[in-house]
Amino acid sequence: MSTRDLARRSGLLLVDDHTIVREGLRRILEAVADQWQIIEAGSGFQALECLRGQPIGLAIVDLSMPGMSGLELIKRIRAEYTHVKVLVLSMHAEEQYALRAFRAGANGYVTKDTASAELVSAVRKVADGGAYITASLAESVVRQLNGATRSPRHAQLSDRELEVLQRIVAGQRPTEIAEALHLSVKTVSTHKTRIQDKLQLPNTAALIRYGLEHQLDKPEDSGLDRSMA
Repeated sequence: MSTRDLARRSGLLLVDDHTIVREGLRRILEAVADQWQIIEAGSGFQALECLRGQPIGLAIVDLSMPGMSGLELIKRIRAEYTHVKVLVLSMHAEEQYALRAFRAGANGYVTKDTASAELVSAVRKVADGGAYITASLAESVVRQLNGATRSPRHAQLSDRELEVLQRIVAGQRPTEIAEALHLSVKTVSTHKTRIQDKLQLPNTAALIRYGLEHQLDKPEDSGLDRSMA
């Protein structure tokens, strides 16, 4: 039995905290001739419950979710469910996010402005045991790995620190960040201090300026791009 057959018979898990995104993905994938049994989860914690409760061969995971981030979920999947293939579907087109996803154990990475046909191709390739990344993003990743471009300063941040920085840049208060990430306010403050030290930035205003310059603001997803509708 091929990996794709296993994924299709076992189930394909859609993990995104936005219902409209999951509905759009379901429509795209159900339109494919070779249909999967599609299962939905609105958070990383729900995704783990699904993985414990039923056989799943492939997971499509969003990186930006409250509570357990997509990167944390990928690491958990790779550690506990080694047979499960992971395709990241993210709003982030910067190569740093793709690199972090692959280091966490993802098998593929596409952005949410990807056309429907390319998304289906990515799902099939990852389900078959291959790796997938969009051509434009692949070029940026290779250039950075080859040293042709300098890594930005925020590349040295941990995955959690980067997520906290994104939320600071987006204008969230420490209490909002703590609630969204299931952390204490004190822990958020500690992350903020470490971020400032690593980026050598003196205050919140400087963090926000840096984040905006590097497009690290984290706007709310409003659903799938029209090209995926």
